[in-house]
Amino acid sequence: MNWLKPSWQGVLAIALCVVAVVLGAMSKPEAAALADTAASAAYPYHATKLLMMGLVVVAALVSMIRIAPLIEAGVLFVGAHLTAWLLISGIGGFEGTALAPYYLLLAAAWLLGWRCVAVLSDIRPAHKGSRTALRLVIPAIFGAWILIIWEAVTRGAGIPFILLPPPSAIGARFANSLPILGADVRQTILKAVLFGYIVGSGAGFITAILADRVPFLRRGLLPIGNMVSALPIIGVAPIMVMWFGFDWQSKAAVVIIMTFFPMLVNTVAGLAASGHMERDLMRTYASGYWPTLVKLRLPAAAPFIFNALKINSTLALIGAIVAEFFGTPVVGMGFRISTEVGRMNIDMVWAEIAVAALAGSVFYGVVALVERAVTFWHPSVRGG
Repeated sequence: MNWLKPSWQGVLAIALCVVAVVLGAMSKPEAAALADTAASAAYPYHATKLLMMGLVVVAALVSMIRIAPLIEAGVLFVGAHLTAWLLISGIGGFEGTALAPYYLLLAAAWLLGWRCVAVLSDIRPAHKGSRTALRLVIPAIFGAWILIIWEAVTRGAGIPFILLPPPSAIGARFANSLPILGADVRQTILKAVLFGYIVGSGAGFITAILADRVPFLRRGLLPIGNMVSALPIIGVAPIMVMWFGFDWQSKAAVVIIMTFFPMLVNTVAGLAASGHMERDLMRTYASGYWPTLVKLRLPAAAPFIFNALKINSTLALIGAIVAEFFGTPVVGMGFRISTEVGRMNIDMVWAEIAVAALAGSVFYGVVALVERAVTFWHPSVRGG
């Protein structure tokens, strides 16, 4: 039996299909048609029910045979995603009528997707390009299943659009509102967020150098920094709008306040990270404060500085969007969210949220890539 490789995901997926067969109808129209055989009512999955169950069972059985991992992952990928596509497309026009077998089959397909990700995670390719591709494919499959389950549950359960629109509706609104979304991104991210992020982080870094040089500033600024970091955005934003007006400058001021102190605190802690032996070595070379700072202490503080930059990349976006709730021209991501909620255009709100999430992820990713390039010598980077 060396050719067998049982997996609990595959066994459970097959078991769920068996239970779905025993329970019978997958939707209320199908149950009504089975109860009244004389009626000719149309119902979903009339021709695809057995196909979907067969796909799940065959993919699960193949995954339990000792074959090449890439082939196994490919079979699982096709079986899981084709089943999910048939499920979602079949419920169209019959939203809110799904019964228990519908969700059991969805869970079975999800288990195959889980097994696919697990198989891909165990692969250790020798080629660097293959490793990079796997690092992209695995989270992509995981994220796709979040959307698949979201779409299937909202359509199958008939969740009201005002509460939670399906991803397909959000994607359609996204595609039809690109000019509006582009204008909001320019106003919020390319103006307020970037300017505030650069100025706030830069000012925090420079102030940290001064605080490290002057003990008086270090003892006085850090307690104030802890206090200011606890200030609520909803309290600061209206004041900044009153001071700097309704345009992007007031939002940039909020971002500066939010990003200044994380950079200050992290940089001060990083400058103290170099060991006494390294500092004593620099003193034996007759190095003064500035050569020691540039050649020893700043490189040792680089992980702390980049940690602050990554934290600020998310804080800046949140701060700018929240600040736009308290006054802005008729453009901006925060303005659009607050306005469309009042109009009950929830799909547009989710489209703005998707843009914000995408922009924040890209921003964070860029900072992380720069960190890997600059701190390639650090154990956390060399180990990854």
